Amino acid sequence: MKPSTAEMPVLDAIDRRILSELQANGRITNVELARRAGISAPPCLRRVRRLEEAGVIRGYHADPDPQKLGWEITFFAIVGLDSQKEVVLAAFEQTVSTWPEVRECHMIRGGGDFLLKLVARETTQENQLTQKLTGLPTVARVQTLQTIRTSRLLAGVPL
Repeated sequence: MKPSTAEMPVLDAIDRRILSELQANGRITNVELARRAGISAPPCLRRVRRLEEAGVIRGYHADPDPQKLGWEITFFAIVGLDSQKEVVLAAFEQTVSTWPEVRECHMIRGGGDFLLKLVARETTQENQLTQKLTGLPTVARVQTLQTIRTSRLLAGVPL
């Protein structure tokens, strides 16, 4: 559950330095993080825990290279549903959340209802995933966009 605005901590310059460093390297040690933030290790750890508990830091993960793991194709799908009733939207989200190839699902406005980011091992799988999408009972239209090259891929947000 997302914390309410009242629960959100006020972020000072040290918090922003901590967040910036963690965005760049989630494996940094607390001692090194504290050094870069200009504070000692114990208060640095307390700040990190406070940011985690408030939901500002949602988690830590590795960023593997999809192509080196055999996922040759990254593509996006703009999906339009035949209804925008909440029950239909939620059912679609639930369905695609079970597909491992769907890496992101965003409800959007302007030109569709959802934007999906998917990966496929080869063109045949990409086509199968597109057919699987178009075959869903509430899907009215699907437009796919295959990635040719990614020139910028940044985690997090500007701090």
